[in-house]
Amino acid sequence: MCSIAGFYDPSANFTARREEFEHILHQMGQVQSHRGPDGSGIRLTAQCGLSHTRLSIIDLKNGSQPMTKSQGDHLYHIVYNGEIYNLKELRRALFERDVIPKTSSDTEVILLSYLTFGPEFVRRLDGIFAFAIYDERHRILTLYRDSFGVKPLFYTIHNGTLVFSSELKGLYCFPGITARLDKNGLNELFGLGPARTPGSGILKDICELKPGTSMTCSSLGFVTHTYYELSSRPHEDSYEDTIEKTRFLITDAIKRQMISDVPICTFLSGGVDSSLVSSVCADELKASGERLTTYSFDFTDNDKYFKANSFQPSMDRPYVNQMAEYLQSDHHNLECDNKVQAEMLYDSVDAHDLPCMADVDSSLLYFCSEVAKNHKVVLTGECADEVFGGYPWFHKDSFLNCGTFPWTPDLSPRSRLLHPDLLEVLDMDQYVQNAYETAISEIPILPKENDIEVNRRRIGYLNIRFFMQTLLNRMDRTSMHSGLEARVPFADRALVDYVFNIPWEMKAKDGVVKNVLRQAARSLLPDEILFRKKSPYPKTYHPYYEQLLSSRLKDVLSQPDCPLLPLIHMPAVTQFLESPKDYGAPWYGQLMAGPQMIAYLLQTEYFLRKYKVSVII
Repeated sequence: MCSIAGFYDPSANFTARREEFEHILHQMGQVQSHRGPDGSGIRLTAQCGLSHTRLSIIDLKNGSQPMTKSQGDHLYHIVYNGEIYNLKELRRALFERDVIPKTSSDTEVILLSYLTFGPEFVRRLDGIFAFAIYDERHRILTLYRDSFGVKPLFYTIHNGTLVFSSELKGLYCFPGITARLDKNGLNELFGLGPARTPGSGILKDICELKPGTSMTCSSLGFVTHTYYELSSRPHEDSYEDTIEKTRFLITDAIKRQMISDVPICTFLSGGVDSSLVSSVCADELKASGERLTTYSFDFTDNDKYFKANSFQPSMDRPYVNQMAEYLQSDHHNLECDNKVQAEMLYDSVDAHDLPCMADVDSSLLYFCSEVAKNHKVVLTGECADEVFGGYPWFHKDSFLNCGTFPWTPDLSPRSRLLHPDLLEVLDMDQYVQNAYETAISEIPILPKENDIEVNRRRIGYLNIRFFMQTLLNRMDRTSMHSGLEARVPFADRALVDYVFNIPWEMKAKDGVVKNVLRQAARSLLPDEILFRKKSPYPKTYHPYYEQLLSSRLKDVLSQPDCPLLPLIHMPAVTQFLESPKDYGAPWYGQLMAGPQMIAYLLQTEYFLRKYKVSVII
């Protein structure tokens, strides 16, 4: 994994001021060096500049970037962030055309595939990626992003110059680009946040290349092209064949994503998703005489303060211990205390350059920093609930029929804390409703589906396009902030394409949540793990943590120059801070309840202050 950045202007001559623009490229790499601490490089041409920092995973000696290839007298350059899992097949296709890579680097294979098969070669790629290829001959820059947006890629057009970067902070290195928040951005922040509309960078005039798209930049303009999207089609396999094929697709995805020239590890929560990934990895490593390393996460004194609720019915530790023994893994249990969790709320904003999933994010940021001390690559169980229908909103009528994003069915916990004048300007309910209706209009409905099936298909699509993207953002930023590459086998394109169209009577047969996944995992896991009731990522229930957050927010709001003050309704916030918090009534997803609202406000204040954000409405 790495970071990429750069700029492009077909009418410019950047080399006329080489020192200035090379310095900008170095800065763009430096601010993202956490993503690639093993190396860096830049390339400047008349119309295009490219910057790269490298985390060495494949071909440790020969994968330096930017990488350049020539055809005749013409040069082509690439900067690439990601991992390609079908590298052998791609190399074979090149050999068949008498194109012989000189290294084992996936970067070289990508660039040679572009030169051999043309811009549509991206459809051949199986992996997670964001990359830019510059064609010097035709003065064309093309940006690409993977099918589900596992890897980030932001861009903006400033005075005719396209500027792009893996993280927002890279954009701010280019002169004149600043952080501005308009009406749409405020609605994204307070109405949809911590989710955001696909393609939105929240800040004014800043976008993110949508998953499954490329963008061609030339003297004729900037054109985006969708090369991948989810499709609706009838499912024709029998139940037995569906289980068998799902098992193959899952295990195949996990095995392919184990590719690495450095040791791998897994996250292990004791739930079916991470346990299945760990089980397959452990078996593969045992076959070569190696032992899998696993990591689990918890919070100091959680055994004392944990409160079971409908969203989080059980603690992870007993199940983790059982799985670690079952796998015979080299297991490490990591704990985070309340002060670290609170302090790292700000580090999380540094990692995202935006407010994010509060302490759900900050704790994972801490855990990843600990794992990164010993490993560079980790496989996770992320995305299984979105793909296989594990969340409550797939099952309960109140969610299925809510007519909005099911993870935020009620905006009042947010809106009551905002200033009445701001609420009137934002028209937040309508903004969110428009975003919802636009999203569900994107997925075709099959003629034979009844209303319930239509709602479930729509919720499945929303989960993959919105909710899963939020978790993928969290996984990328928290891991890459410490130079750790996190892989997500359940976001495999072939697997998602297939499972998306499995009918609900199979997915939840006999009322078993994620039934297809569980049946596909038989013999790979103990039954106690296989049929454990879903319990999401852990969070702290320690009363000190809530007290600590409340005290900090009060201190922040007492400052007369606090940038949050014009946006909030102070009497309502004061009342909220003094009220008991319902940990089982989340305002986003399953985990973000009262304490996480306090944390989100703290993150928002820090974001506004650190990036000197101008609010323009």
